[in-house]
Amino acid sequence: MQHVATEPRGEELSLAERAYRVIRDRLVMLEIRPGAPINEDQLAQSLGVGRTPVREALKRLQYERLITTYPRRGTFATEVNITDLAHISEVRQGLEPLAAAQAARRATATDRATLTAARRELESVDSRGRDADELMRLDLQVHRAIYAATHNPYLEDTLVRYDNLATRIWCLFVERLADMAGHVEEHGPLTEAIVAGDPDTAAQLARRHVEGFERAIREAI
Repeated sequence: MQHVATEPRGEELSLAERAYRVIRDRLVMLEIRPGAPINEDQLAQSLGVGRTPVREALKRLQYERLITTYPRRGTFATEVNITDLAHISEVRQGLEPLAAAQAARRATATDRATLTAARRELESVDSRGRDADELMRLDLQVHRAIYAATHNPYLEDTLVRYDNLATRIWCLFVERLADMAGHVEEHGPLTEAIVAGDPDTAAQLARRHVEGFERAIREAI
């Protein structure tokens, strides 16, 4: 099974952290469907870890609103509620431009290399005819690279959480979206502005991108 390669995955990661990242992306990409029961034993077996790392991962995922636990019923993947779109967009419209501007100011040489590589991936979208799943994974990868380049762990954590929730909505309506490739390709000029160290342009493009996402989802409903 393919997973989103965004954050470092070195040997230093704990089993709980590895379990968290894999389960998180399965939930975000709706590989674990909204409302589906969460079985600790099955997850542990599929990941090749014990139940303790899975249990620790699930605690974090509950806090991030990706799973929910009901007394005497069990734990389930959170339903995707389209009424949450306005709330999620409100947060992202305020913070995504800030993150893009700060990334443009603070990106290290390593960050710029990562973003440049992502831009090359974006440039190959049309020629390689990627499917919806690949496009969404690429979208997540670019967003997370931008957040990491802010070097503000609080801003990064917040935006990763809200981008995850937005992506679940996107996955739910993906078959109705007219120009998903175009939406993903918008990251090209954005990453270019960040690499060039242009915070004003980066912020403007980030705001436009988030507004376009909400508009596209509303048109698809």
